[in-house]
Amino acid sequence: MESAVEVERGAAAIKEQFLTTKEKFHEFLASGRPRQSSDEPDGDSEPTAEPEQKKMKLDSDGDKKDKKRMRGQNKSRPHIKPHSYEERRLCTSIIQERDTKCFFGDKCRFLHDVSEYMSTKAADVGDQCYLYNTFGRCQYGVTCRFAKAHTSPELKNLLNEDLYKDCAGRDTTRNHLDKELQRQLRKKQVKFSGAEAYLKTINRGKKAEHKSAEESHASNEEEKQSGAGDAANGQQTKDGVDPPVKTVGPITDADIIKLRPCEKKQVDFSDKLYLAPLTTCGNLPFRRVCKRFGADITCGEMAMCTNLLQGQASEWALLKRHASEDLFGVQLEGCFPDTMTRCAELLNQNIDVDFVDINSGCPIDLVYKKGGGCGLMTRTSKFEQIVRGMNSVLDVPLTVKIRTGVQQNCNVAHKLIPEMKKWGVSLITLHGRSREQRYTKSADWEYIDTCSKLAAPVPLFGNGDILSYEDAMKARETGVSGIMVARGALIKPWLFTEIKENRHWDISSSERLDILRDFTNYGLEHWGSDTQGVEKTRNFMLEWLSFLCRYIPVGLLERVPQKINERPPFYMGRDYLESLMASQHVDDWIHISEMLLGPVPKNFSFLPKHKANAYK
Repeated sequence: MESAVEVERGAAAIKEQFLTTKEKFHEFLASGRPRQSSDEPDGDSEPTAEPEQKKMKLDSDGDKKDKKRMRGQNKSRPHIKPHSYEERRLCTSIIQERDTKCFFGDKCRFLHDVSEYMSTKAADVGDQCYLYNTFGRCQYGVTCRFAKAHTSPELKNLLNEDLYKDCAGRDTTRNHLDKELQRQLRKKQVKFSGAEAYLKTINRGKKAEHKSAEESHASNEEEKQSGAGDAANGQQTKDGVDPPVKTVGPITDADIIKLRPCEKKQVDFSDKLYLAPLTTCGNLPFRRVCKRFGADITCGEMAMCTNLLQGQASEWALLKRHASEDLFGVQLEGCFPDTMTRCAELLNQNIDVDFVDINSGCPIDLVYKKGGGCGLMTRTSKFEQIVRGMNSVLDVPLTVKIRTGVQQNCNVAHKLIPEMKKWGVSLITLHGRSREQRYTKSADWEYIDTCSKLAAPVPLFGNGDILSYEDAMKARETGVSGIMVARGALIKPWLFTEIKENRHWDISSSERLDILRDFTNYGLEHWGSDTQGVEKTRNFMLEWLSFLCRYIPVGLLERVPQKINERPPFYMGRDYLESLMASQHVDDWIHISEMLLGPVPKNFSFLPKHKANAYK
């Protein structure tokens, strides 16, 4: 018997009693959602619509139906900075209740009158402040959106002395950018002795090659004439044997120590679950959530080496590490040996990490066209110089993340991996797709298996399409040393628990809301509990919800497990919250954020970085 609700090809198999139509689904959710004003978009409009999206022609009848390509990124999305949500901001000297006057005096552009600030401040979000309850003091004082929990009637910031003493000296977040270091980087006063020494060897090598090329051309005739004489004197070289390599300059003890791999910090990567370095969504609060569910290895978001060398605070923020991240690395992107080597030396001296990763798998045009990301896979000479240079200045292992190749039907990873072993890479992660494929095809685990044998004894991690413990078991049947999880962790961060306990977790909607609540608290701790921090937390939560909505509860599936490339059809959950979390509409994601962070500001606007239907 055919279902009353038509299910499109490629959709996940959901039990018939839960299926519904788009109209009924939106009508049901609208009944529990605050009414929209007339100037806001209608509930049936597509949240990810974009003027640039191309239209495709359709079928055999000759009728034209507009089908928008729902993949890639929303490149023209509006961007409103969180600090623009407040009309006037209070000066830091007043927030921190300093005895001294403001450093900028009359020239300060912030408010110094608390009463005036309170007259324009947005209403508090809740009665309890997570920072005050956790650490005994909220550093945001009256600007905190939960200020009523820790301010006196005289608008003074309260202190829980016992709790504050217990938390004093507890360093929950590390790898902050030192102000003096930032000043030196901006004035280009930082010295990179290790990097400079390595770069000189590259330059000497280039000069030697250039000189030898000129000499070989000039002495070609001489070599022919002297060949007979050499043979007579027993000096003829054997066929197939290269002449000895000439060294340029003396090798010092320092060079030998640097080149000795056993001197580096040893990290056991074997059979670990690795949370991929996810741009935008792989922030510190999200990594804390994944650590709680069993992720073994975490890595910061991709950081541009040039921005780090310039002392950009926003880029250095990507390097921050929480105390719960016991095996943590940072990922660098760059395309030149000089900047990458200097950046590696800078990080080696100033932050606490267990490994440094090179991103040679990033597919986006902005990075690739400059020669970085996947572009490094086609520039093996530069790639080698980068790896050898970074290895020479790092005291921790150097790892690399790559794809199968650039073109769809032209894999090159198997050729590159044996070379990377010679260069001194400590770990290789292989994403089973090419740059051209993006996410349109399934990951090629057979090819990953082949490459893992070529990589031995260097550990190789496989990455691609892991969304259940069954997917992880199949991946482990190959020769990989471990598994990296990317989109699977965004769709269901409890996946790490499922893999470690070999089970499908039919998690309830209330448990999922608790996960979002934990993320909210971690976000307020990381970005702040004032208006700027609240809205920044909200924005990152909404980015995450654009992936989280793809999860289909186990109890609703006709066939377990859910596959990562199967899109969910419209379905009703077992309660209102479960249905709300299944919505792919931006307004419903905002409604969920309002349940945890209060109403959005009047001028609030959001469009996700990645299209919600990227797999459609």
